[in-house]
Amino acid sequence: MEAIVYEEFGGPGVLHLERLDPPRPGPGQVRVAVRAAGVNPLDHKIRNGWMEGAFPTPLPATPGAEFAGVVLEAGEGVTEFAPGDEVLGWSATGSYATEALAEAASLARKPDGLSWEEAAVLPVATDTASRVLDELALTEGETLLLHGAGGGVGSVAVQLAVARGATVIGTASPANHDYLRVLGAVPVAYGDGLVERVRELAPEGVDAVFDASGRGALPASIELRGGTTDRIVTIADGDAAELGVAFSSGGGGPSADRLGANARLAETGELRVEIAQVFPLADAASAHALSEGGHVRGKLVLLP
Repeated sequence: MEAIVYEEFGGPGVLHLERLDPPRPGPGQVRVAVRAAGVNPLDHKIRNGWMEGAFPTPLPATPGAEFAGVVLEAGEGVTEFAPGDEVLGWSATGSYATEALAEAASLARKPDGLSWEEAAVLPVATDTASRVLDELALTEGETLLLHGAGGGVGSVAVQLAVARGATVIGTASPANHDYLRVLGAVPVAYGDGLVERVRELAPEGVDAVFDASGRGALPASIELRGGTTDRIVTIADGDAAELGVAFSSGGGGPSADRLGANARLAETGELRVEIAQVFPLADAASAHALSEGGHVRGKLVLLP
């Protein structure tokens, strides 16, 4: 099999393609032929060594958390999947590869109406967005400030929050404002003057803040919440603890049931995840360089 590997932390240049022995599934696991793998901002943060406190990474390592593919082999005790089944979910060995292992409990069946690329970008974005909105206890009639609303997680969170009956104010670059309006958000530019711009849109304040960008927006968020860190959650800012803000890392593990439900919504068009660009597996470094630039609308995909 082929896989992207890095032996040291650093920039995109540390990523390279290697030939490896295929992994063998242990009890409760399946071996999958990867058809498409999603690229997430967390991938380059781990590769840089910035997330060692939250996600210790033994080297050498293969990046990637999410994928869609075909089951090749089922390990001991696995009864819900068999060779030939089409699945999507989370990898236990890194998804930037032609083959990967996954816990059977972390997989859902791929709906027939979804392409491999569409299926591969669902696990991280949909599970993260659903989880954080639950942690914020967002309900109908409330106003959510969402940083990084044009990204993969952010754009899903906009749709799920609007479906809950909330008003969403989404920060993004001006180029993404029309896109956010289509998704149902009220767009606002990030950067200097953010507090004043948000207050113009929400004179009575915001009820909750979801930071999916990690670009220094937490101090402004605390100010907009009246000085409290209550109901502010970040998935991307390493300074969260210093500011007393909750960092959501999904410690409880992903939900295969929730993934299956969101995949069915995506198949019917009720949930939209935009694919920004597709790269061959060997060009993972270029995908990381683009992701690290921080202005991707939607998701990046690797094709083995």
